Formats: sequence, C-alpha cells, structure tokens
Amino acid sequence: MSGDGIEARRSVGAALRLALPILAIVAIADQASKWAVLEALAQAPRMIEVTGFFNLVLTLNTGVSFGLFDGETAWKPWLLSAVAVAIVAALFVWLKRQPEPLLAIAVGLVAGGAIGNTVDRLRFGGVVDFLDFHLGDWHWYAFNIADSAVVVGVGLLLLDGLFQGHRSSKT
Repeated sequence: MSGDGIEARRSVGAALRLALPILAIVAIADQASKWAVLEALAQAPRMIEVTGFFNLVLTLNTGVSFGLFDGETAWKPWLLSAVAVAIVAALFVWLKRQPEPLLAIAVGLVAGGAIGNTVDRLRFGGVVDFLDFHLGDWHWYAFNIADSAVVVGVGLLLLDGLFQGHRSSKT
C-alpha cells in the first residue's frame, strides 16, 4: 500500500476520533440538561427567571427551527428524525472525504445536536426547548444545547468553506 493511502486513512481516523467524542459529549450534555429542566419545570412554575434577560422555560417544539412546520401529526417526528439521521450520515461521508480538523469539530457538533433533538422527537413527539433570552417583552425563540451546537457547527462549516480555497492553494 502506498504511503499516501496510509496517510489518508490516518487522517480519516483522526477526524473520526475528533468528531465522535464531540458528538457524544453534545448529545449527552443536551439530554442531561433537558432531563434537569423537565424535572425542575414539569410542575408549576413552568418558568424560572434567572436574570433580567434570561429565563428557563419549558416548551415542546413539534416543528423545526424557529417553530417552522409546527403542528401535531403522528408521522412528523419520524420523518424529521429520518431526515436528521440522513444528514448525520451524509456529514460523516463528507468528513471521510475531507478529513480536516475544523470540519471534524463542526460535524461532531452538528451530529451531536441532531442526535440530541432526534432523541426528543422520538420520545416526546417534539424537541424540548428551555433557554429563553429576551429584551423587555421581546423574546427570542426558546432553544436548547443541541440547537446551540448545530448553530456553532454550521458556523464552523461555513468558516471551513471560506478557507478551503486558501488551504488548497498552499498545496
């Protein structure tokens, strides 16, 4: 086997060794935080004021980002879960072809967030959201740790895309 083939396998292995623990940490932290919030807010009061701009609230988002496609249907959690799993699989195939450290971190964050929210969809029919930032009476959409990981991961994917041309011009 050529040295290039061995080096490529090492790169893929290193990328997976970086992405998979991040996925696990995000998914576990997300589920643990949701468990704690469900324990604290399952009974009234369903909101805890933490600061003048931040509350813990208990909401169930049966839609997708920002409540899009919200509504109760029996098939929607399964469809959205299948889409999330397909996206995670596609990200790992992409990571195998592009084993860059920044991409591995991004894939781990996005995949961990997707898995965390998929667990909610299958358990509860929607995603448990609880972080509520607000300015006076204006409230941002409630979100959770998985959502935060997905946003940071997508941001890193965008950064990776911006600098990919710079990397390839150096080689």
